[in-house]
Amino acid sequence: MQFTELGTTGIRVSKICFGSLTTSRLQKNFSAEEAAELFAYAIKEHQINFFDTAELYGNYAHFRALLNRVKRREFVLSTKCYAYDRKTAQESLERALTEVGTDYLDLMMLHEQESEHTLRGHREAIAYFLEQKQKGVIRGIGYSTHFVRGVKAASTIPSMDVIHPLINRRGIGIVDGERMEMEEAIHEQIARGIGCYLMKPLGGGHLLKEYPQAISYLHEEFPDAVIAIGMQSKTEVDLNVRSIVDRTWTQSEQERFHFQEKKLKIADWCVGCGHCVEACQQNALGLRDGKAVVLDQSLCVRCGYCAKACKEFCIKVV
Repeated sequence: MQFTELGTTGIRVSKICFGSLTTSRLQKNFSAEEAAELFAYAIKEHQINFFDTAELYGNYAHFRALLNRVKRREFVLSTKCYAYDRKTAQESLERALTEVGTDYLDLMMLHEQESEHTLRGHREAIAYFLEQKQKGVIRGIGYSTHFVRGVKAASTIPSMDVIHPLINRRGIGIVDGERMEMEEAIHEQIARGIGCYLMKPLGGGHLLKEYPQAISYLHEEFPDAVIAIGMQSKTEVDLNVRSIVDRTWTQSEQERFHFQEKKLKIADWCVGCGHCVEACQQNALGLRDGKAVVLDQSLCVRCGYCAKACKEFCIKVV
């Protein structure tokens, strides 16, 4: 396994970050033991030591179960939250520590930041996280973003250690610009010493049929960056390591193996409240005849955030 340091944090992570959205209730809905077994396999067999989660995913129990299989120091854990003031920041941090069963977090990230303006609106939360960083409860802070403006905003917040931006060879999911603009913004922050781990390398599944090209693009454009990718089986872990790290996966193997393609599905008991439409940054959803519908599957990046917003539990990524 290849390892690198996340910017100036001193945190040493594997080339692959295991994105745990895929095991959460928003997608596969693994039990804690099922997820822990898969995570432990990634650690023990392939030395993947970096895991990404979020308060939104509701899967802290997966990592509590992992602690029954490996020692805490064997993995780096990043989580994300929507905290905006001191109270909500404290609640989010305490929830993560308690539900995971740990006395520290490696990275505490703000979720889905759009620009310097949204970051400014979270300044109380950032200040609280900085206090906890000084106490050693948090090792680094940062944020995730689907926006070019969001990446650029790191230049305006000196306290940010890490960013988690969306990028892929077709620019699928970038909300406010083109792929080249996102590339430039990411390179600018890396040059400033900001740690970076990239999300949605396969565009939420849209690039599965061009998997080798999608991975090659990231190797060529961001040779030293960490790639976050969701996985749901030991076979997927094996093949991603061979492709992303070892670079020994052949085209013939790609033709024999197909990752499970996922789609967003909305059940017929939808009441048309529109909360999912409001939650979708990609404009993939809309209301038609009093019910939510997927207007364009090509815009959906399978994040599952609309499912979280649905009070009727009728949206699934399957």
